[in-house]
Amino acid sequence: MNSTPSKPDEPLELTVHALPSGEAAMERDAKRARMGRIKMLLVLLLCASPVIASYLTYYLIRPDGRKNYGELVAQRAMPATLLGVDLNAGANAAPKPLLALRDQWLFISVAGGACDVACEKHLYLQRQLRESLGKEKERLDWVWLVNDAAPVREALKVGVKDAEVWRVDAAALGAFLSPEPGKKLEDHLYVVDPIGNFMMRFPADIDPNKAKRDLNQLLRASRHWDQPGRDPAAAAKLPAASK
Repeated sequence: MNSTPSKPDEPLELTVHALPSGEAAMERDAKRARMGRIKMLLVLLLCASPVIASYLTYYLIRPDGRKNYGELVAQRAMPATLLGVDLNAGANAAPKPLLALRDQWLFISVAGGACDVACEKHLYLQRQLRESLGKEKERLDWVWLVNDAAPVREALKVGVKDAEVWRVDAAALGAFLSPEPGKKLEDHLYVVDPIGNFMMRFPADIDPNKAKRDLNQLLRASRHWDQPGRDPAAAAKLPAASK
């Protein structure tokens, strides 16, 4: 009986790939890290571009050739440690970060609870200027920061029921807002942007018509990225006030 002769065992063929050197691997990893950082920066720029564009529109691109009336200041972020008590929230309201007011344009006056004649004038102007903005007023909050322990008169409480009225520590507030040299904090009206940056103060002897023009321009320049109201989810993420 014939049998088919078996083939001799064939040797295994192995393909050996050259391993990259340590230097080449490190260079490749560094390149990947650089590309990752570049992509991250591009994403951040894309997200921030509406805000940047609105500031460029207001600060640099002025088709009418007019200058702003309010004084533009170096932007100063609202500290997370700046606490206040919302006086419209009831007698038992607890201190919380003033950052809770973020996500709206803030039109701010500062005065003690007794509220003298100058304080009443500022509160009146704030209300009137806000009302003059028409439908855009929903993007601007009227804010009175009470910087002492004096109680607010009951009659005055009725007049400011539509305002944000917060009691804050005067020293802590002075580290955020600032008057022009030779003036007091109470002499000005201030503007804080929706991101929480102090960015403008109006002269002590304010011209309402010129102030209105500035407010209109600010709101118009930011219309494409700023919406009325606040995000409740963002407010929930604020740091708790330390006791």
